[in-house]
Amino acid sequence: MAEVILHGLSEKDIIQGCIAGRRDCQEVLYKFFSPRMFGICLRYANDFHSAEDILQEGFIKVFNNIDRYRGDGSFEGWVKRIFINTAIEYYRKAVNHNGHTELDKASFRQVDDVAVENLAAQDLLKLIQRLSPGYRTVFNLYVIEGFSHKEIAKKLDISEGTSKSQLARARAILQKMIQVHRR
Repeated sequence: MAEVILHGLSEKDIIQGCIAGRRDCQEVLYKFFSPRMFGICLRYANDFHSAEDILQEGFIKVFNNIDRYRGDGSFEGWVKRIFINTAIEYYRKAVNHNGHTELDKASFRQVDDVAVENLAAQDLLKLIQRLSPGYRTVFNLYVIEGFSHKEIAKKLDISEGTSKSQLARARAILQKMIQVHRR
């Protein structure tokens, strides 16, 4: 949204309008970001309706906290971080972590990168959504969002070994799903 004029307003104007509670600015911001943020929500949610809930909760947080945006870095990055954290909060409320296993107890093979490259993005998203919430969340945070295992462990209140184990198992399950999908 930076430097782009939307409905005659700059990014700064839209942010200031949202801080002032202007509905027209909130609508512009929502319409601009909702498709991309919904993609994030879908990656973490169990289903479409849960993704919608995360999307709404995320925008509530954006609008309630927009006055805290300091301009350090991109506004879109700030918004994205809120949505990732909202999705993690949703996950933590919905999932019991009792099923986590340490890495040394997990057996896995690496995902065939060529097979993943041959899948359409939409197909891969559908396969990722079929992972259990724990595996899906760690996979998204590590592979897609670029968090380290240390950061994931802190965010999800799990050990680094558990994060590594969850990622390894997610990759193994995805590999099996990809093989079935290719047939």
